[in-house]
Amino acid sequence: MASRGKTETSKLKQNLEEQLDRLMQQLQDLDECREELDEEEYEETKKETLEQLNEFSESLNKIMSGDMTLVDELGGMQLAIQAAISQAFKTPEVIRMFAKKQPDQLRTRLAEMDRDVMVGKLPRNVYTLQKVEILTALRKLGEKLASEDESFLSANASATLSHFEKVSGDLGSGDKVLALASSEVGKVKK
Repeated sequence: MASRGKTETSKLKQNLEEQLDRLMQQLQDLDECREELDEEEYEETKKETLEQLNEFSESLNKIMSGDMTLVDELGGMQLAIQAAISQAFKTPEVIRMFAKKQPDQLRTRLAEMDRDVMVGKLPRNVYTLQKVEILTALRKLGEKLASEDESFLSANASATLSHFEKVSGDLGSGDKVLALASSEVGKVKK
């Protein structure tokens, strides 16, 4: 989806041209081999080829009129989720653990952060941001959160994270969300 349809459009155009060439070559070959075929076989094959050409023409008209698109509704939802993930999660480590479905590692990271904030090694604002990200990731992975974590999340979740939860919930499949999160990890690594 990174090309937003440009590569796919180019490939579609190439396939359409090849299909048209194939059908025209089929008609030409049929005429050249007419003597070798009996009349019934020739008429049947020609009829089938003309039907294929007609179907091809109808498909081409649909594409040209805009009734068919390469970037469909699911693609649009994927783009919305991708945008939400990139805005919601600022910590590459959290994105990576979320994408790899590693709730235990997320919980370990959260425990380390709790310790670091207590000893003054981690600023409170960074702690709050990362804890919200981790708790949101855990929730999206289907993990049960303690009531104090739920309260913390409610009190500190940003509008962006709430939007991420809404958009990813609308998609329905956690695997698709995780696949998009995984692609975000790849972007962060580059």
